[in-house]
Amino acid sequence: MLEGHQLLGFGFSVIGLWHFFNHVKLHALSSKSYTSTLWFPTTISRYLELHFVMASCTIFIAMELFIAPIHHQPFDPDGTIPSTHLHNFEHSSMAMSFLVYAIFAIVLDRKCSKAQNELTHLLAAIAFTQQFLLIHLHSRDHMGPEGQYHLLLQLLILISLATTLMGIGRPRSFLVCFVRSVSIFFQGVWLMIMGFLLWTPGFQAKGCFMHLEESGEYLVRCSDDESLHRAISLVNLQFSFLLIGITVFAMSFYWVIVRIYGEKVEYVSLIKEEHYREEDGFVKPKGAIDDVESQSPKKSKQEQI
Repeated sequence: MLEGHQLLGFGFSVIGLWHFFNHVKLHALSSKSYTSTLWFPTTISRYLELHFVMASCTIFIAMELFIAPIHHQPFDPDGTIPSTHLHNFEHSSMAMSFLVYAIFAIVLDRKCSKAQNELTHLLAAIAFTQQFLLIHLHSRDHMGPEGQYHLLLQLLILISLATTLMGIGRPRSFLVCFVRSVSIFFQGVWLMIMGFLLWTPGFQAKGCFMHLEESGEYLVRCSDDESLHRAISLVNLQFSFLLIGITVFAMSFYWVIVRIYGEKVEYVSLIKEEHYREEDGFVKPKGAIDDVESQSPKKSKQEQI
């Protein structure tokens, strides 16, 4: 399970950071004509992002259904799904939803559908809905620290889902895309932390441990109620500290990108404005001062006092 959480979390964090960078860059370059989108072409390949999503989902599905199981296949000899592998199918279903989104995003783009943007948002919303429902109705015993990790993960998924749906009705809202990108990135980081601190031996909270159940599954258990409450509180603290850290990172990242691309736009605009003024026959007199304050009437001594 460690590899699954790591892979899924890495994919979410990369996509979230990629979206965040591009949304901020586009808004800084052209805030008036800004329109939200769910994927971005690159100079290497137009569909590189979507191919990355497809590859990540395919690898994750293979790991869940064929690599992670002991017998490298998820079925019993009679062809039924054993209870120990139900969660593997649930995780795979989440990845399949995002795989469907990526495939049809390419199809819609190639067919130049008039409702391409709206339908792409709808596909992503369906994928987030599937992810939320399968985690909320998970077959595993989500009790203790594992349950708290998944409870907070559901909050992030709901934010991603809500902002994706809002993107259909508010395609020009930069704030909607900003929050969605950060929430996707947050999901990825939280999944990787969950994988390390839950399923890596020795990283569990004090008094908690990995226990092999009769069903053959490993679950995180705590020795007593005090250890359980402490472990849950630590999960809440981790989420709180991570929220602060990602907020600081997002604001700093936004400031840097705007400084880089916003200044270029302002510089180009000033050059164009001066060019147009010269074409209209306006020539700035020699010795003219650009300072706005110096162009205003001089204040009297009484006003200065």
